[in-house]
Amino acid sequence: MTACMLYLLFFFPLFWFNFRQAQMGNDTYNSLTLQLEGLRITETNKYPIFIFLLLAYVFIFIANVGIVLLIWSDRSLHQPMYLLFCNLSINDVIGNSLLVPRVLADILVPPSERLMHYYECVMQAFTTHMFSTNAHTVLMTMAFDRYVAICNPLRYSTIMNDKMVIKLTVSAWGVAFVLVGILLGLTIRLNRCRTMIMNPYCDNASLFKLSCESVFINNVYGLTFTVVLLSSSIGSIVLTYSKITVACLTGKSKSLNSKAFKTCSTHLCLYLMMLVSGMILITLHRFPQYAEYRKISAILFNVVPGSLNPVIYGLQSQEINKCLSNIFHLRKVKPTI
Repeated sequence: MTACMLYLLFFFPLFWFNFRQAQMGNDTYNSLTLQLEGLRITETNKYPIFIFLLLAYVFIFIANVGIVLLIWSDRSLHQPMYLLFCNLSINDVIGNSLLVPRVLADILVPPSERLMHYYECVMQAFTTHMFSTNAHTVLMTMAFDRYVAICNPLRYSTIMNDKMVIKLTVSAWGVAFVLVGILLGLTIRLNRCRTMIMNPYCDNASLFKLSCESVFINNVYGLTFTVVLLSSSIGSIVLTYSKITVACLTGKSKSLNSKAFKTCSTHLCLYLMMLVSGMILITLHRFPQYAEYRKISAILFNVVPGSLNPVIYGLQSQEINKCLSNIFHLRKVKPTI
């Protein structure tokens, strides 16, 4: 009897601990409710950050939608250059609309209440990666348009017809959709044993880190995905702009060279801004001690390009400036009696 009592006293805590661990494991195994870590901000900084992100999102929405409506309504802007740019504006609106409002809502609630459904998290991760991937593919199509316009001006209208614009647009969105679809598909297949998203929003890396299974395939495809996308993007930009530079240096038309410089400098500025902000985010992933800076840069990676794209492109484009000035001039003119 004494031996039995000692046996129970010794092993009962171990049995109870294992039972509780198994119970907790069942609660978190493939749980559909996830918790976001979000931004770690103080009460003092909470409202200034909230107001800044809110104003930035409102500006992104109004500026990009305004550019799209202006290009759509004015027939003089129905040119391949502006029609392709509409894809970038639409991409900025969609990407930020499914990200910033959720971040704003999480800022106002305690960390323990920042909950998200798994399928909502997957959708947000898909949109996030579509946003960044599509930005590269759209800018690649815009680079091709500038190359044809400057290096083959006499054949520009023949090459860049309506069918070609549609093909480039479908290719830009289709390639991004397939690449990101495979990326998220490899992650969805994994079983989950954790529920904490160590990020202010959901992305592919945050999702597959919830799994206790091997993520070797995910890492290999993710690395291949990044290398192929950046190599294609940087390679196409370097190739097209090298040929554009040669064409401008050998050409004798000063007006054509001046117009080429304006449009190409604008496009190159948009590309470099997106590339640098993305490189900063990738670099900060390698330094866990700067986790909070990484979170902030992840949000700014979406907000900053979306805010500056319509400003930079709109200010540099004479046609868009002319249309805007005509609209505001008509509004200022009042009928006289």
